[in-house]
Amino acid sequence: MYHDPGFYTVRMSSFADASARASVRRRIEALTPNAQRRWGRMTPHQMLCHLADGYRMSAGTRNPGAVDNFISRSLIRWVALHTSLVWPKGAKTVPEGDQEQGGTRPIEWDRDHAELLGMIDNFQPVEGHKHPMFGPLTAAEWSVWAFRHADHHLRQFGL
Repeated sequence: MYHDPGFYTVRMSSFADASARASVRRRIEALTPNAQRRWGRMTPHQMLCHLADGYRMSAGTRNPGAVDNFISRSLIRWVALHTSLVWPKGAKTVPEGDQEQGGTRPIEWDRDHAELLGMIDNFQPVEGHKHPMFGPLTAAEWSVWAFRHADHHLRQFGL
């Protein structure tokens, strides 16, 4: 009997794929400071800084406190990173990822915008670095997370 190793997984868009990274980059380039959000409370500028904080986390230069448990490290992680289910709107982030709490504060749009685009261009996750909810991730999982996280927030602003 033939067993297809890809049968149980869905190929997810990933920052390991240059075309996926480029598509996110184009969408961020189209974001304006006046973009209207469809849900949540983040402004476009806060979202830029929020995504940048996430990429700092994947690179190991930002270490938010853990909020993980067995369910988030297993079931939720698998659903979020290995299925095509849309991420829920309005999910709360860790304080270090909230620009009104411990996240990086927006300073100047053009600078913060350019910094985020540079992080996308140079994305290199640290293998085994801990995500606050999902626990240690492989570089491949960080790359999927990077795409899905950006996609989630870009959809928040209609992009």
